Amino acid sequence: MGSLEAVQEGTAPPLLERVVTGLTQTIRNELAPGARLPSEADIAGTYGVSRLTVREAVKMLAGRGLIDSSRGRRAIVRQPDGAAFSDFFSIAARHDAKTFFDLMEVRQALEVQSATLAARRANRAGLAAIEAALAGMIEAVEEIGTGPDRIAAESRFNRCDVGFHEALALASGNRMLTLLLEAMAVPLAESFRMSTRGRALRGQTHEATLSAHRLIVESVRKGDGRAAAQAMRAHLRDAEHDLRAAFGQGPG
Repeated sequence: MGSLEAVQEGTAPPLLERVVTGLTQTIRNELAPGARLPSEADIAGTYGVSRLTVREAVKMLAGRGLIDSSRGRRAIVRQPDGAAFSDFFSIAARHDAKTFFDLMEVRQALEVQSATLAARRANRAGLAAIEAALAGMIEAVEEIGTGPDRIAAESRFNRCDVGFHEALALASGNRMLTLLLEAMAVPLAESFRMSTRGRALRGQTHEATLSAHRLIVESVRKGDGRAAAQAMRAHLRDAEHDLRAAFGQGPG
């Protein structure tokens, strides 16, 4: 590396940021998931920087979840996922219960639409996936009532519940909804865990949750978007009551 560039790179972070910004635009506009970035030498030549700067830029892009990189191999563009969202939720939720209610507001916006579109667009495979998730929830409830390992059964119930909402999004045929619901998987699981606690405090059972999900499935099966939306709103309203009970709050 020449002395001038060494001074520039040592004292001017914008040089590194210029490479990061340029590569980010390339990833978003030109490269599909699974595609490889140009070689270090090519990137260095394009931006007029050293390979050391390129390596630092690649590390930053990997940290932002845009690429996967490993020593000795060209970096690969990642399939978009919700890792950053999940990380943010996990950190925020440890410090502020409001995070759970912020998530509930997001769910109101997304999942009512998800249920509506699923009722209009779900094919046989989509409906089968929704019904399979519900069947898993039912089996888990039976294990909770009769099995020795209640905690494992509760965990399975929540996993199937998350799967139910993801399957609805997938059946909607809207790829953005699907991606957003998949990104919310970890936050949803934690929210459902808290709802389980609140449900018990309210004297409610898992059967109430199953009934709400059955109404959603029935509406989707009939192709009734309005009924599916109403069923989802009612379900989310009950879920919010459960959360408020879990955190010792009255009705909002």
